[in-house]
Amino acid sequence: MKLPAPLEAVVESLQKLPGVGAKSAQRMALHLLKEGPDAMAHLAQQLQQAADKVGFCQVCGAFTDQPTCPICLDPRRDAHSLVVVAEASNVLSFERSGHFRGRYHVLGGLISPLRGVGPDQLRVRELLKRLEDGAIQEIILATNPTVDGEATASWLARILDPIGIRTTRIGLGLPIGSDLEYADELTLDRALEGRRPV
Repeated sequence: MKLPAPLEAVVESLQKLPGVGAKSAQRMALHLLKEGPDAMAHLAQQLQQAADKVGFCQVCGAFTDQPTCPICLDPRRDAHSLVVVAEASNVLSFERSGHFRGRYHVLGGLISPLRGVGPDQLRVRELLKRLEDGAIQEIILATNPTVDGEATASWLARILDPIGIRTTRIGLGLPIGSDLEYADELTLDRALEGRRPV
């Protein structure tokens, strides 16, 4: 039996989410339908509110509902160490581990020649501007251990080398081809402890 067109449209939209296949999307859509119009309206309202209010920190690029995120505003954070990640969701992963007390910089992606993404499309200029005042003493490159992640880290290491700031790469502990967003706290802790110069 074919689903009614409006419900099929919901299933197709849900399938676009990461990790959601056709069956999961259909189960979610049917669950929402079963919960009734109020539950669907509430979810739609929450999604719209997030779309309207959540953006990116003007300093680091992490998710926030203010111009500057709480991490950048927190004077208790170590202003001398900076973890550079590809996506804002990676900041959430590090914060969940609770061990890193420095600041972050989100690139907004990775260098990927196959996808037509070069350094100019990333937040590299913003990173270099943050280094101008000399407060940052260590940059920890924490891109995913994938081909694009490694290429981005290597490129960043080359452009940061002349600046003279200690630049390290997160250590092993993350399997090659993995994604930081799905790493557990222990794995991230070991990766931070085992970082190495680049």
